[in-house]
Amino acid sequence: METHIHEFADGSVLAEKLADQVAHRLAAAIEQRGRASLAVSGGSTPKKFFQALSTRDIDWGKVSVTLVDERFVTADNPRSNHLLVSDYLLQDKASAAQFVPLYHDCPTVEDSAAAATKATAAIGQPFDVAILGMGGDGHTASFFPHGNNLAQALDADTPRCVMTMEAGGAEEPRLTFSFSSLTDAGLLVLHIEGEAKKTVLEQAQNGIDETEMPIRAVLNRAVSPVEIYWAP
Repeated sequence: METHIHEFADGSVLAEKLADQVAHRLAAAIEQRGRASLAVSGGSTPKKFFQALSTRDIDWGKVSVTLVDERFVTADNPRSNHLLVSDYLLQDKASAAQFVPLYHDCPTVEDSAAAATKATAAIGQPFDVAILGMGGDGHTASFFPHGNNLAQALDADTPRCVMTMEAGGAEEPRLTFSFSSLTDAGLLVLHIEGEAKKTVLEQAQNGIDETEMPIRAVLNRAVSPVEIYWAP
C-alpha cells in the first residue's frame, strides 16, 4: 500500500502542521457536503495536536468527532479517551463540534459496542479524517497482538462496526472500529513520535505477520494512502 512519511523537527512543529492539514480536509468536506467527520486516537502523543487543532478557524458546529478506539470505562475515568479528547480537543473553537462516544453505559462491553455501532453509523462512511497511533508492540486502534477478536477486526470483509477486543496488554476490555471502518478515510494518518516508535515502524514495514504486529495490516492493506507523521 502507498505510504508517505512526513518528518518534523519536534512534536510541536508536527502538531501545527498536522492541525493545518486536518483543518483543511475538514473545511473542504464541509464545503462539499455540509458536514465533516473526524476519528481520533487516544494516548499522550496527540495532546499537542489536539490543542493546535482546537484553535483552527473552521465551522466546528458541522464537524462530528469520534474515537478510533476506547477503553470500556466511564468518561470521567482518567484512562478514558473520551476524557482526553474533552480536555484537549473539544476546547476553544472546537468546543462547538459534536462528539460521538464509543463507550455507552451498558451491562457488557458487547452491548456497548452494539450501541456505538448504531450511534456512529451516520458519521463514518467513510471518515473524512482518521488519525491512528501506534504502540511499542505494533498495535494500532485496539488491534492488539493476539487479541481475542483480532482476526475478525483485521478482516477487510468485516462490516463497518465497533467491535470488542481483549488482550494481555490491554488491561480493560476495548471498543474499536474495525479495519474496514478506518482505512478508507479521506485522509488516513499514522501519528507517531520518538526514535523507539520509528524503529517499531521500520520493523513493521519489513514484515508481514499481522498477528504479531497488527499495524502491518494498515501499512500493507489500507484502502487509502497512509500519511505517516513523525517527530523525534
